[in-house]
Amino acid sequence: MKVLSKEEAQERIARRVALELPNNSLVNLGIGLPTKVANFLPKDITIMLHSENGFVGLDKAPTISDPSIVNAGGQQAGITPNGAFFDSATSFGIVRGGHIDVTVLGALQVDEKGNIANYLIPGKMVPGMGGAMDLLVGAKKVIVAMEHTNKGKWKILKECTLPLTAAKVVDKIITEMGVFNLTSEGILVEEIFSDYTFDEVQSVTEAKLLKK
Repeated sequence: MKVLSKEEAQERIARRVALELPNNSLVNLGIGLPTKVANFLPKDITIMLHSENGFVGLDKAPTISDPSIVNAGGQQAGITPNGAFFDSATSFGIVRGGHIDVTVLGALQVDEKGNIANYLIPGKMVPGMGGAMDLLVGAKKVIVAMEHTNKGKWKILKECTLPLTAAKVVDKIITEMGVFNLTSEGILVEEIFSDYTFDEVQSVTEAKLLKK
């Protein structure tokens, strides 16, 4: 089975996620891997990126550093000419009001029912779930962008074992191995990338994968 470096895996995931974003959509990118999606947005469509810390028009980090503009993860960011800044209450009003078309988040675990755990490993210090819970229940579509396993351990499970961030909300999972849709019957394989086989992907997935 082919093993990608972390950088290769994350770039592949980010590139593939970018293809899922519809034209004229408002999209929120979670901290970590999802922020890389901004580097691969198609040039022929219009996508406005929302940052939960208070602006729309999130852009890649500018050539000239401006320390006053950072994304929700505290990383250097830019803002597009048609962007806007606002307070946190307005930002979460956008999220809770159902105005986000797609949210892209990382995860510790996802299960076949569409449950997601992405904020807490018991016994470890964490900053809390932040805006993830609001985004998961407020966005019209939820895409999980994550590496397929964690040091060889399953991340796509029959049932999450970590505390849930939200229940039955995930629409799609994209990993370095493929693209998977959450359905009422379970996890349906949309695409397996060419350097893997279905059986290889199933061998590192606890949940049963369904073929089209």
